[in-house]
Amino acid sequence: MNAVTEVTDPPVRADRIEDIVARLHTLYPQLIDLSLDRLRRLLAKLGHPECQLPPVIHVAGTNGKGSTCAFLRAMAEAAGLTVHVYTSPHLVRFNERIRVAGELVSDEDLADALETLERVNAGAPITVFEMITATALHLFAEAPADLCILEVGLGGRGDATNVIDRPAACAITSISIDHREFLGDTLAAIAAEKAGIMKPGVPVVVGAQTEAALATLTEAADRAGGKLLLRDRDWHLRPEWRGFRYIDRRGALVLPTPSLPGAHQIDNAGIAMAALRASGVTVPDAAVATGIASATWPARLQRLDGRLAAVLPPGW
Repeated sequence: MNAVTEVTDPPVRADRIEDIVARLHTLYPQLIDLSLDRLRRLLAKLGHPECQLPPVIHVAGTNGKGSTCAFLRAMAEAAGLTVHVYTSPHLVRFNERIRVAGELVSDEDLADALETLERVNAGAPITVFEMITATALHLFAEAPADLCILEVGLGGRGDATNVIDRPAACAITSISIDHREFLGDTLAAIAAEKAGIMKPGVPVVVGAQTEAALATLTEAADRAGGKLLLRDRDWHLRPEWRGFRYIDRRGALVLPTPSLPGAHQIDNAGIAMAALRASGVTVPDAAVATGIASATWPARLQRLDGRLAAVLPPGW
């Protein structure tokens, strides 16, 4: 009897994702116009995955976007909720940008999704960030979850994540000068771009801002019909021993010191708390406290341990 050799599929190549991204770079439009037309056409061909998501919290700003997203995810997961998260940039692996139902997307699923979208796009001009955003939305639409957190990549008005027509809530963290070549040279101009995520009737939580940025955001909310929720007007933070007090119309809640280091993280945790409440997604107070005390955001003021910490001076 002849021996039968089992035939198995070849393993996924480690550089498969990098190969796809390299091909996508060749599709860059000659002019980056920060419009949503290219992405909307692709999403239409995919059957509009952006309309098939759980409640979305959309986070813009200059500083603190990632930390706010980390607090949001930690609070929701502490309550037993399943969460999609889209952030940028990645630090080590491309997969870090997309967390599907609580887990970083696998190499195989990411490569399969990218190839599907590459095929559907059929060589049309598109930016890599637009394609990655479409990939995340495609993956999110195919997996059930209780909440979806989207971090703006650049600005807000023309950012690829702004294809969500009606998020459950928006959040705008601290604004400062960034990406002048795309967003403008003044704080007011940059704030106006960030304000582009505001939607009629959607609550917009705004953290601590300069006077110029706050004036711009307030005017933009009036024009867009957004329901502005401002720190020190609609919600308040008071430092306490070993933590802080969060106060809004529902009352006061004493919370622990945020797990992410830095005094500014109280503002980011407060923004996350206010946005979560505004979204209508129910998270018990105990889960809020657990999430704030346990949120992680790797390589951003992260306290090192293990072998790497052992070769550094104490306290690094």
